[in-house]
Amino acid sequence: MANRWTNTLSWNDVTPEAAFLNRRQLIAGAAALGAAGSIAGSVSAQDSGDALEPNTWEEITGYNNYYEFGTGKEDPARNAGQLTTQPWSIKIDGMVDNPGDYALEDLIAGLTVEERIYRFRCVEAWSMVIPWNGIELKDILDVAGVQSDAKYVAFETLVRPSEMPGVASRVLDWPYREGLRLDEATHPLTIMATGIYGRDIPNQNGAPIRLVVPWKYGFKSIKSIVRITLTDEEPQTSWNMANAREYGFFSNVNPNVDHPRWSQATERRIGGGLFAARQDTLMFNGYEDEVAAMYDGMDLAEFI
Repeated sequence: MANRWTNTLSWNDVTPEAAFLNRRQLIAGAAALGAAGSIAGSVSAQDSGDALEPNTWEEITGYNNYYEFGTGKEDPARNAGQLTTQPWSIKIDGMVDNPGDYALEDLIAGLTVEERIYRFRCVEAWSMVIPWNGIELKDILDVAGVQSDAKYVAFETLVRPSEMPGVASRVLDWPYREGLRLDEATHPLTIMATGIYGRDIPNQNGAPIRLVVPWKYGFKSIKSIVRITLTDEEPQTSWNMANAREYGFFSNVNPNVDHPRWSQATERRIGGGLFAARQDTLMFNGYEDEVAAMYDGMDLAEFI
């Protein structure tokens, strides 16, 4: 399948492996320094693609965030190894012609796995560049046969208390839920990722399959998906349910609309060091040309 989007990123822009999975530790260090990190100033994201040396696989597995395995930043790496990812199935239901419980290997059999080097932007104002391996979500939805009246796609993460100690907490209402409008879900940039750096996604990062929507804040890219539902009503999403004032349904990257706790105007590129200059955040995370038309006529300050 030919690419239907323009990639301006290369391996020179890719966030080092260790920085990708250890990003929270770097952020914590920056916070401890107070305002010192902001003194470095700001540079344009387009002008900051310094060559970055990838770290070893062993360096990337010790620090991550996945609340189902605990809220401590070392909890996922400590606890996610017990997650059973084979066999894996995904229930596809709702407004589809072919509902059912699909074994993952059957669902993606014959579909094209592509490498996609995408920017990744967290609402906490840090960013990175990640080489994903994945399948366009549209191709997976086509297997199920989306009915003409469907307008939204809802997703759910696995809940398995025997292997996910974090679900015993009340930090969120489990299962973790996310959703997209159908045009967002079927956009060629939207993928279901099964790999990072050409390797299987580790458990603490959403194995064996997760959503990636690069023009939205990172929490929209739900991990370890076990259910996909086509519906004609806007689905509930976990962070919106927890705090609607801070987390809207769309959650598009927008430097002009601040989160109540974090300015969105600039971002810290993980892997650049604690004193690296901050970068200007790009509208729609740099994918404005590809996705802005989907939001024509919408007040993006109201529909966050």
